[in-house]
Amino acid sequence: MRAIAPSILSADFGELRQEIERINLSEADLFHVDVMDGTFVPNISFGFPIMETLCKYAEKPLDVHLMIVHPEKYVERFCDAGAYSVGFHLEAVEDPMPILSLIRNKNVRTCLTINPDIDVHRLDPYLDQVDMVLLMSVFAGFGGQKFIPETLDKIRYVRSEITRRNLSTLIEVDGGVNQKNAGDIFAAGADILVAGSAVFHSDDPAAAVAAMKHSVA
Repeated sequence: MRAIAPSILSADFGELRQEIERINLSEADLFHVDVMDGTFVPNISFGFPIMETLCKYAEKPLDVHLMIVHPEKYVERFCDAGAYSVGFHLEAVEDPMPILSLIRNKNVRTCLTINPDIDVHRLDPYLDQVDMVLLMSVFAGFGGQKFIPETLDKIRYVRSEITRRNLSTLIEVDGGVNQKNAGDIFAAGADILVAGSAVFHSDDPAAAVAAMKHSVA
């Protein structure tokens, strides 16, 4: 699978509907929706009002990434708001299983996320319990950061585990993704690339999406 999920966090919110329409017309597969609470990460983004706008105009599924403490308080509401998938950080909770069950009970796809400083092996017990894992290739909280090269080794490891255990779990990568490194990230075993600045800050977002989607290592 080769999918691109533009991160709406990097869009021009003064022209949000137009930005959504540009992605609707592109080869993008998902909209990535970054929700930050100012506590788990040192930044605040947006919540349900933006979700409502996205649901109204987006023609592609909404991939929600919760960078918040106490995700158990909000996952069901994001599911009800129209999310296609809801992910939260493993390091933000004591036990992810009850929260994954809340999402799954809403018939929404589950995702478990880790920041770059979290041991990738901590995902091992959950690879068969989620639809997707999200490997952050920058520290969550701000767009425009540079891709951390060591993430490629983490992708290769998770891909080898998924293959060894004959799982269908997808690998998503978020942070510093652009046209120059997309091919290498896909080659390492990623299925979905989240791209913010590389899409919305480009002269032609649709062309940027296509270039990443069809890039080679």
